[in-house]
Amino acid sequence: MHRTNFIVREPLLDPKQRVLGYELSWQQHDGKIPSHQDLEGLVGFVAEHVNHAQHGWLLRDKILFLDAVPAMLSTDALHALPPERTVLTIDIRHLTDVDVRAAVQGVRAGGVGVAIRGCDLNLLGRNLSPYASYVEVTFSGLDVASQARTYAAAKHSAVRMVGRPVATWADFDACAALGLDAFVGKLHLTPRPGKPVKGMNPTQTVILQLMQMVQNNEDVPTLENVLRRDPALTYKLLRYINTAGFGAGREVQSLRQAISLLGYAPLYRWLVLLLATASSSGYSPVLMETAVVRGRLAELLGQQYLGKSEAENLFVAGMFSLLDRLLGLSMQEVLETIQLPDEVVRALTGREGSYGPYLALAEACELNSTLVASLAETLEIGASEVNRAHLSALAWAQSVAA
Repeated sequence: MHRTNFIVREPLLDPKQRVLGYELSWQQHDGKIPSHQDLEGLVGFVAEHVNHAQHGWLLRDKILFLDAVPAMLSTDALHALPPERTVLTIDIRHLTDVDVRAAVQGVRAGGVGVAIRGCDLNLLGRNLSPYASYVEVTFSGLDVASQARTYAAAKHSAVRMVGRPVATWADFDACAALGLDAFVGKLHLTPRPGKPVKGMNPTQTVILQLMQMVQNNEDVPTLENVLRRDPALTYKLLRYINTAGFGAGREVQSLRQAISLLGYAPLYRWLVLLLATASSSGYSPVLMETAVVRGRLAELLGQQYLGKSEAENLFVAGMFSLLDRLLGLSMQEVLETIQLPDEVVRALTGREGSYGPYLALAEACELNSTLVASLAETLEIGASEVNRAHLSALAWAQSVAA
């Protein structure tokens, strides 16, 4: 199915809006439910691309939630995923079958997590811990706070409760305050009401100055002098250089050497990444991670077709596409702070130009949009290629989060 359909994702958040993991699924068309072969195919495809033979689990501390049906509880593909990072979601109706209950307990004994979907309040009052490590609870109507209190009262210490959908920030705050463990959805893409902190903090101001200097090809000593004003930036650059192995076996301790080894184009890319992740505007960690994944996915989608330098501009476009929310500014205000290539600006303001469709496709993958297939077709990118790039971008985002 990875050759004909597309992987879409939703983040799983904790009450502090940190990303615990992701729910990955095949995008559904016309209400068609994936078969158990389709679901097994997703497990196998994911395992192939995020569990490296040499480097192991590429998603670090992230957990993956994957839909399952009883027929795939014993699939060999499960053995290719780390059990402690894998959660299979099954419908509560399947547990009426004694053989399914035994199979679920067998999967759990092997360390794989199980999430149960479709529980009502009567079932929540029972002990589900032999079968579930997570229980998905549904919120509907206006009185979400009352529902959350009911769910929290039914909570078992051994079972974590996952809320969905949580549609507003007021609902999120009510559920978090009442002790629910996690939330699935795209609420992070909706700005919080109120008055966010606007503008750049001192670190971001220095980063922006450095970005402009790199664009203007200022000499290395001049860049070094600006970097020295921010010890934290200096530390991060030296750590990045040494972690990435630019020093070829010897520790790099000089800023001048670090800049020279890195080169201007990679330095600019690092600064773009840092500009978003240095936000202190009160926006959530998940929004920062989304920006990183979006930028990397847009870059990977365009690499083969636009070339390396153009693809690096796609990375910038993807990162900047959420910078307005991270900084609490309008996109126009963001664009007034730094000079960007015209094609990047066209992509950011209207998803137009040569970069716009790639950025739009990267966004569509995180929105479960029906546009995924049509955008990929327009760009002549196959589903399998999009899916590989998607998982690679998720893994890369974890590698730069350290």
